[in-house]
Amino acid sequence: MLEITWNKVKDHIKEQIPNQSFLTWFEPISLLALSDSTATLKVPNQFHYDWIKDKYAGIVEACFSEVMGAHTKVEYSIVIDEGKENDATPSTFTEKQNKYKEPEQQPIQFPTNLNKEYQFENFVEGPGNQFASAAAKAVVDSSDKNLYNPLVFYSGVGLGKTHLLHATGNLYHKMNPRARVYYVASDKFVRDFVSAIQTKTSSKFTKFYQSVDLLIVDDVQWFQGKERTVEEFFNIFNELYLLGKRIILATDRPPVELNLPNRLKSRFSAGLIVDIQKPDFETRLAILRQKSEESGIEISYDVMEYLSKYIDTNIRELQGALIRLLAYSSLVKQDISLDLAHKILTETLGKKMSPTITMDDVLDKVCDAYNMNKSEIIGRSRRQEIALARHVAMYLSKEYTRNSLKSIGLYFGKRDHSTVIHAHRTVQNKMERDSIFHAEIMSLSRRFSGQIKTSLNP
Repeated sequence: MLEITWNKVKDHIKEQIPNQSFLTWFEPISLLALSDSTATLKVPNQFHYDWIKDKYAGIVEACFSEVMGAHTKVEYSIVIDEGKENDATPSTFTEKQNKYKEPEQQPIQFPTNLNKEYQFENFVEGPGNQFASAAAKAVVDSSDKNLYNPLVFYSGVGLGKTHLLHATGNLYHKMNPRARVYYVASDKFVRDFVSAIQTKTSSKFTKFYQSVDLLIVDDVQWFQGKERTVEEFFNIFNELYLLGKRIILATDRPPVELNLPNRLKSRFSAGLIVDIQKPDFETRLAILRQKSEESGIEISYDVMEYLSKYIDTNIRELQGALIRLLAYSSLVKQDISLDLAHKILTETLGKKMSPTITMDDVLDKVCDAYNMNKSEIIGRSRRQEIALARHVAMYLSKEYTRNSLKSIGLYFGKRDHSTVIHAHRTVQNKMERDSIFHAEIMSLSRRFSGQIKTSLNP
């Protein structure tokens, strides 16, 4: 009777929500009890309950009422299932109680190898990693053990794969304290496997990995060329997959490009493959802001902007530059400034920096070329000749300095970034139409040749 009624309710729910959402959130639920006015649903954990209540409570109650032919109140019970049903003493949520009781779960003693400092709370999301972060959270949140299994991340070095792996493992362990979660870098996997062969404990090695509930393997590309290791990993992977255990992997390139057996690459491709892209300027800046706050040291926007604009490919290098900057400032008792940031990037990182042009430099040369003073160009005058000089100054600032559109707009009379875009486009169009004007701009540009400065202006 309960099953028949619940199937009817599910049919109504299925018509109102996406199929994937239905499979994720309603297939694991069963109807525990039913009276004339109250239905009690069994949910697998607190998170599941919170999600259902937040997203679908109204739909569930309406569908029950429709099937029952009268208003039906829906309550929820959490039943901890460790291989045995315990329906006799369910932990129950009700509207009136608005709380839950569940048997206390003590975390099991298991060497997770997870770095507790890597959490989603300090993982800075941007366009390049947003989908990867969402996929990781979906794996943790879902009760469907086959959802995105395996989950594979790939990217170049220093783009946050390792942080994301640890954050996922930490969140999963928090949600499932009795789960056996294990993170391992592939080179450690290889070393441990070789050691197991030498000590004749291969079976113990295999048994350990096959007992894991969530296996996280970093830098899978290190398995390439290691035939016996690959064979062992393949067997472990298969066993975990068949048992419905979760697997998350990370590599430096798409799995199809790895020099691994096709049977293993096909296993990787059976789940979800997500690339992590280079962070954009805003994301890099947000990362530096976060690191600055964590350090407890205030760093000016100009310095962070400077580092963000110069180091544009690698988060690890960006963070490393900031750490070196903080260390240098502390050791030599020197305030953090743009000059110091330049020094760190050129000397400590060994970068060959191109000449750094400031907006002061640009403004000085534009004033000379158009025989105007700075106040006129920065001011609010709309006279044609002044407006043109201002547009030229903005154009050159965008082309030859490392300042953002926002910074350029603020410098030239607290204008909006859209004004800078308009000015840049105006100068470009005039250069295309007017050969004399084009020559003037080229002449101004050549004046910056060989100029080296170590300061930037906001």
